[in-house]
Amino acid sequence: MKYSAWGRFPVIDAAPVVFYSNKSLAKAIFELNSLIPFGNGRSYGDSALAPRFVPMRSRDRLLAFDEKSGHLVCESGTLLSEIIATFLPHGWFLKITPGTKLITVGGAIASDVHGKNHHVEGCFSECVESMHIMLPDGEVQRCSKGDELFRATCGGMGLTGIILAATISLKRVRSRYIDQITIKTRNLRETFDAFENYSSKPYSVAWIDCLAQGVGLGKCLLMVGDFSDEGGLKYEEKKRLNVPFEFPSFALNNLSVKAFNWLYYQKASEGISYQKVGIDTFFYPLDAVNNWNRIYGKNGFTQYQFILPKSASFDGLSEILKTISISGKGSFLAVLKLYGPANDNYLSFPMEGYSLALDFKIERGLFKLLDQLDRIVLKYGGRIYLTKDVRVSRGTFEQGYPQLEAFRIFRKKMGMNDKFNSLQSIRLGL
Repeated sequence: MKYSAWGRFPVIDAAPVVFYSNKSLAKAIFELNSLIPFGNGRSYGDSALAPRFVPMRSRDRLLAFDEKSGHLVCESGTLLSEIIATFLPHGWFLKITPGTKLITVGGAIASDVHGKNHHVEGCFSECVESMHIMLPDGEVQRCSKGDELFRATCGGMGLTGIILAATISLKRVRSRYIDQITIKTRNLRETFDAFENYSSKPYSVAWIDCLAQGVGLGKCLLMVGDFSDEGGLKYEEKKRLNVPFEFPSFALNNLSVKAFNWLYYQKASEGISYQKVGIDTFFYPLDAVNNWNRIYGKNGFTQYQFILPKSASFDGLSEILKTISISGKGSFLAVLKLYGPANDNYLSFPMEGYSLALDFKIERGLFKLLDQLDRIVLKYGGRIYLTKDVRVSRGTFEQGYPQLEAFRIFRKKMGMNDKFNSLQSIRLGL
């Protein structure tokens, strides 16, 4: 069968590993030379692609919940959306959530995802109390914070074993609404000042106009907020729109992206404005559209996400934005976020600083541009996010992750490199 991740590039021939129990899964792992777990297909690149993959989505049971501590035990195929639909009406929400709720708990752990509150709460692993993982020999092992298996698995891209279940902590909330403040900035300096001025807010994210030039370089709409005390907890997902077909590849071009950026920037009034918005609008705007990845055409797209140390972020982002603007290969989904300190997990992406994520359609000349951006990222001490990557070179990747060798040593010691591999892990020598 043909399959791909959310970026729809590359598309490969692959076969699912069929299993009905932990025993049959252990047997399959023993018999096969190499495989990789696969959740809901929302990672962007080739991190969950391999000739044999283990579909985990059907393992979606909610096993236990402690109303005093907020600890939820669930299987790894459970979607974040299923947790929200079940627990938000009772006043509980995810402590850390990325920009889509359509990922599995196992995928959230494997990517050690982060959200709009990383500067306050950190990565998803901060809310993971423990997990059960099937290792290369079929043994199921429990691990928790402080264990090397935990540090290697959180952010380990599915390369340490099959996550079967996890215990995660939820947080108390009083409303399904967010009290949002929107700050409209005129350039990158104002954007940085706004992030710092509102850094006490638990949630922050900015859409940035990546094609703006000159005095407008780095202008953005910064949205910050916190859960409201008003509005109630009744939660119903709105009916989603759908992109029913692939857009022609020429539909996304320099002019259409510029037009979108101009319209989006104009939607907010000058200065500071206040809104009350639902959690889906604030946290998951793209989830409102099914199959939105089709707008990039039949060749697919990639998301380029990098992070720079805080001290180098302004200069580095200035150079990168100028480079993108000159190239004309803009992105109308350009998201800037502020991050807190890094954690101890071997391959977790965040560090204290600023990250920019940009979506680019796959077209001639794109990878050459991204190679140019890689050099700028390394120049300023940054790194690339594995969950979004489909093309970074081994040499570039290795310079950004100081604990990479410890991860490789652990994989080899545990025999994981003989069983759990993806196209990405082979490309990068993980």
